[in-house]
Amino acid sequence: MADYSPKQPLSRGSSLALQAGAVGTMVAALRNALGTHPYGAMGIITHTGSTIGLFAAAGFTYGYTKDFVANQRQKDDPINAASGACAAAFLGGLRTRSLPVAVTGCAVMGAAVGAFEYVGKLSPENVESKEDRRKKFFKSPPNFIIDPAQEST
Repeated sequence: MADYSPKQPLSRGSSLALQAGAVGTMVAALRNALGTHPYGAMGIITHTGSTIGLFAAAGFTYGYTKDFVANQRQKDDPINAASGACAAAFLGGLRTRSLPVAVTGCAVMGAAVGAFEYVGKLSPENVESKEDRRKKFFKSPPNFIIDPAQEST
């Protein structure tokens, strides 16, 4: 196995929190548009705003936990992703105020993301570089440059 390089959990967590918060904003806007309430356009913040916070918190939790576990174990493997997904799903389950839902979400999401990462690591496509895939997909461009030596004869 390759040498391990330490990760920055706060950096990854913050980045994923911003990305997940943006997705949460889109989901909140969709819920606001499809729901009926007297809040108008501000309903994105006032009525469905908790969705934004939940998505951002889950994104931060996943990113931070994944890198924190990787740093503790000094390994890059699917267990890191599974633990991050478990923590994020547990947080989502806590929102429902139900410990069984939180534990079930942890188990299901941890298993799903761990399996996804495990299968992705086994794929032979990971070995192939992007440039090799691009060369196989696209034709090589024709050479239209005329050799000056052939032109004079």
